[in-house]
Amino acid sequence: MVAAKARHIPVMLKEVLQYLNPQKGEIYVDATFGNGGYSAAILDKAPCKVIALDRDPNVIIRANELKNMYGERFEFRAGKFGDFADLISEKINGAVFDIGVSSMQLDDANRGFSFSKEADLDMRMSCEGMSAKDIVNSLAEKELADMIFNYGEEHKSRQIAQKIVEYRRKKKIETTTELAEIIYTVIHRKAGEIDPATRTFQALRIAVNDELGELERGLNGAANRLLKGGRLVVVDFHSLEDRIVKNFMKENGGKKVRISKYAPELAEDNSLFCEVSKAIVPIADECCNNPRARSAKLRYAVRR
Repeated sequence: MVAAKARHIPVMLKEVLQYLNPQKGEIYVDATFGNGGYSAAILDKAPCKVIALDRDPNVIIRANELKNMYGERFEFRAGKFGDFADLISEKINGAVFDIGVSSMQLDDANRGFSFSKEADLDMRMSCEGMSAKDIVNSLAEKELADMIFNYGEEHKSRQIAQKIVEYRRKKKIETTTELAEIIYTVIHRKAGEIDPATRTFQALRIAVNDELGELERGLNGAANRLLKGGRLVVVDFHSLEDRIVKNFMKENGGKKVRISKYAPELAEDNSLFCEVSKAIVPIADECCNNPRARSAKLRYAVRR
């Protein structure tokens, strides 16, 4: 069966399929369903089953499309991938994570993820709970600065937090562009350089959705559901995420031994994973054709 044409391009799809290696009759989890690009490709690659997870209620229409296409081979379960262990009770042959905000969320101006489109300052992937607007209007200056520095790696976090607090004394911050303009008073925009609002918006998004905590819980949940030889494949997009993935795989990979300089490093017998990869980056052509892929890294591990 050929899947419908994807509305967004899944990052490193060829590599995900290569390292996940779907096989007939096996069960795989797409922990970050989004627009279903990975799910459809896995189902097309082999006559297997995919269980998809997503916290975003807006993906249900796309999930229903795949259900109609693939029948019992596809199942959608609503929830955060941080709750992997609760959502997935069965043993599985593999799991794939595509970490961070999806193209669908970025492209929908009403979701408030992008500073380039005026919208209510929201950023909630699950459409519930505390929003980015709540945070910027209520957090104490020091806590706000720490959040922007820790989650956005923004070196001018103190100045930005100070400007936010000064502004909100006069008026509540409501929209994405309103916050961006506050940031531009601290860091001026320059042609050809990364937008100065990027790091602060990243920090807010991570805080609103507890992305790093969700990632740690999700990795642990997935690893403990893998069967012998099961594969965990993770695609991430910035250093904070990648550090968590790298450390998780390294800590559960045990002491490494190498049979030859051409073979992958293998772990000793008492570790969770028998094989752990180094970071794999997309090829140049993909980076040209899909800008989102430029900062992507893929790592995979194989369950002992």
